[in-house]
Amino acid sequence: MQSKLLVALFATLALTACQKAEEAAAPAMEESKEAAGAAADSAADAARSAAEAAGAAAEATGDAAAAAADATKDAAAEAAQDTADAAQGVADKAKDAAQ
Repeated sequence: MQSKLLVALFATLALTACQKAEEAAAPAMEESKEAAGAAADSAADAARSAAEAAGAAAEATGDAAAAAADATKDAAAEAAQDTADAAQGVADKAKDAAQ
């Protein structure tokens, strides 16, 4: 009978200790949940910022490509004009030589 009483007393003490531990841990659990929520919000903000930065980089790349295309077009037009001028010069010399 005494051993059953000791087991019951021990079980009661263990249950009380568990309840106290749970009560003590409750504020920490609540704080950890809030911290996890804040971390998730921060991660979402970081992802949005990264997406915006990627969009801006893509736009800048597009602008740079357009500028490069314009520069290439201008250089090609200038080279064509130089070629036409040289051909005209040769034609003028040939005409002068023929006279």
